[in-house]
Amino acid sequence: MIDHGTLAIPEPGQTVPATSEVECDAALAVLRDNAKAWVDTGVEDRIELLAELRRTTHAVAERWATAAGDAKGIAPGSSLRGEDWLSGPMLTLRNMRLLQRTLEEVRDDGAPKLELRTRPGGQVVADVFPEGPLDQLVFPQFTGEVWFQPQVSMDEVQRDAAAIYRGEKDGGGVCVVLGAGNVSSIPPMDVLSKLFVEDRVCLLKMNPVNESLGPVLEEALAPLVAAGFLRVVYGGGDIGAYLTSHDLVDEIHITGSDKTHDIIVYGPGEEGRARKERDEKVNDKHITSELGNVSPVIVVPGPWSPSDIAFHGDNLASMLVQNAGFNCIASRVYLTHGSWARRRDLLDAVRDSLRRAEERVPYYPGAVDRWQQFVEAYPQAEWFGPAGEDRVPFTLIPDVAETQSDALAFSTEAFCGVVAETPLDAPLSVPAYLEKAVRFCNENLWGTLSASIIVHPRSLKDPAVREAVEKAIEDLEYGSVVVNHWSAVPYGMGSTTWGAFPGHTDQDIQSGRGVVHNSKMLADVQKSVVRGPFRPAMKPVWFHTHERAHEVVPRATELEATEDFSVLPRLLWHALRG
Repeated sequence: MIDHGTLAIPEPGQTVPATSEVECDAALAVLRDNAKAWVDTGVEDRIELLAELRRTTHAVAERWATAAGDAKGIAPGSSLRGEDWLSGPMLTLRNMRLLQRTLEEVRDDGAPKLELRTRPGGQVVADVFPEGPLDQLVFPQFTGEVWFQPQVSMDEVQRDAAAIYRGEKDGGGVCVVLGAGNVSSIPPMDVLSKLFVEDRVCLLKMNPVNESLGPVLEEALAPLVAAGFLRVVYGGGDIGAYLTSHDLVDEIHITGSDKTHDIIVYGPGEEGRARKERDEKVNDKHITSELGNVSPVIVVPGPWSPSDIAFHGDNLASMLVQNAGFNCIASRVYLTHGSWARRRDLLDAVRDSLRRAEERVPYYPGAVDRWQQFVEAYPQAEWFGPAGEDRVPFTLIPDVAETQSDALAFSTEAFCGVVAETPLDAPLSVPAYLEKAVRFCNENLWGTLSASIIVHPRSLKDPAVREAVEKAIEDLEYGSVVVNHWSAVPYGMGSTTWGAFPGHTDQDIQSGRGVVHNSKMLADVQKSVVRGPFRPAMKPVWFHTHERAHEVVPRATELEATEDFSVLPRLLWHALRG
């Protein structure tokens, strides 16, 4: 029997002494005492606090990125060092800047500035990206939209945005944030969302995988700690269980595994699984979560040139290689048209890119075992680099039949450097292929976090193809849909929302419930949609083939922190040579 969801991840050994239960009690007591003070903190004071947080975070940015790269075994001087600048301080500072900007709009105008429109059929959309020159520099030629639930009107969207800043306060509360162990911006950005968008003071428990970064994050967020609005603690599953069931905790937020969610809600082991079947909860606190995904990439057949094939070979490979594959939105299934003449060429380009990828340390616990489960299940698996007791080579599993509706590759998140490819047997028309691909994603792939569609601009000149792509974006039941690029882009934009497609229950939680980031402070969100160029003018900095990422991203980090455009010439000099 295949176990749907994320494969089991063993708990690592701890590098930081666990916080005692007595110390946890004291931390929660401080937060409880200050919960109302946070609710009563005015907009101007929160703006000043975010400005100070940008200064304290920028001050530790280099130490933060260096420590994260060291912990993942990335060689000093490698261009991959840019990865931890990007997924750590840079995106955190961006989130802070955007939250500050929204609060300035609330202060000056009484509400966030929203550019609203309706799609055919009446669904309300907010155009949230770009908002200015800095946005265009960080994500050039990209646009971002937030789509609302179909029943929500434009007046309701405007009314409910940033509601906590317009009298709709519920007295606040204490939220335990169980931090993710893979991407170092996740814990602070989850905290920022809970504080500034939802009015909750936070106790952040660091994940044992990256708990060594805890002291750096405490320095970055020192103004919140000093004011009694944040506490950081350490420990494994036992401390997590103690905190999530604590009487002083009102709410829980998890970024991690669906298995962790189920243990919190229903309890561990066979008894917990039996309770889940009966929907008999042992913990009924409000839980929001982001829990992973078998992330699809739908490749639309079209008039791709050899250079297009080469570019998107790197594009597809980078969706897996980034962070050694330890991302909840790493590409997991490439969907192709089985009869497309360029399919084999594209797969060869992916192979070539994976051969050129720098070997990575499998720093996340259990990665070797998870990799072995996949390569044992699929004899056709191809890996690029040496395997061994402490190695996980990047692995492509081509030709996974669509008829295997409950296949391991479709139902289970490997959470390591493994991706499958499934050729769909579909009519030669692009609209028919897209209809089948979307249905396959919605019905066969586990999770609803994010998906990508790659389509050539010449294909979009055909009105039928253009209409079919828009219908695919509409019909994909994912919290984020990205055209032409990695579906992680909305995570980094910040003005878009980040979370699962709405509607999951505790018994079928999949990718979770609720959204984070959401710097426009929007309610009743259905999904975010991001569109990027098929072949951008500059190589995206998240490509594993970018040779100057370690030079570009520190300067982008400075831009987000200071908005000092004097750093721009050096940034562009390195970006153009990536």
